[in-house]
Amino acid sequence: MAVRVEIRTGAEGSFLDLCDAYHDGVRRFIQTMVKDAWTADDLTQETFLRVLNKIGSLEEPSKLRAWIYSIAINLCRDHFRTRSARPREEAVRGSTELLEKLPAPCSTEAKLAGHQMNACVHRKIAMLPEGLRTVLCLFDVNGFSHSEIAQVLGISVENVKVRLHRARKGLKRILETHCTFEKDDRNVLVCEPLKHLAGDRPAD
Repeated sequence: MAVRVEIRTGAEGSFLDLCDAYHDGVRRFIQTMVKDAWTADDLTQETFLRVLNKIGSLEEPSKLRAWIYSIAINLCRDHFRTRSARPREEAVRGSTELLEKLPAPCSTEAKLAGHQMNACVHRKIAMLPEGLRTVLCLFDVNGFSHSEIAQVLGISVENVKVRLHRARKGLKRILETHCTFEKDDRNVLVCEPLKHLAGDRPAD
């Protein structure tokens, strides 16, 4: 609480502490939403500039995290409204962050395989509609509760649960359509594109 109070009074060090605490999670969330690393960097920077400029308007310090993510979500929505139309293939590129909840392999080769699989799953998450993708990322990647997501998005808890169910169902359908998960000769779980979709392309 002391950090938050100091931030409201403009203490520079406290704002840097806030950035240290939330930056990585916010950037990971934004990149999963916009599917482009450079755009994610820009929107993350803009998010924390707005946090710095508007921190005095935060009436309930206990809701700081939800407030920060609501700013990030609004910036993502602005980005979607203003960008020019792009092919869907471009819309799903550039997602290389890991899903934190997937198990981490231990060896160097296994880690590489795990990174490739996680990046593949992130690209499939990016194929979900924005509303479902937002809820899935907040809950499964960033660890928000149902009530926190409801607060961030301005919807009911029941609506959050419905969207989360639809998002997971949709992701499962996408994965079943595009990928097959198998253990390789190192006993590491890897993602392989289905043959009728992959052609001669390398695996994700």
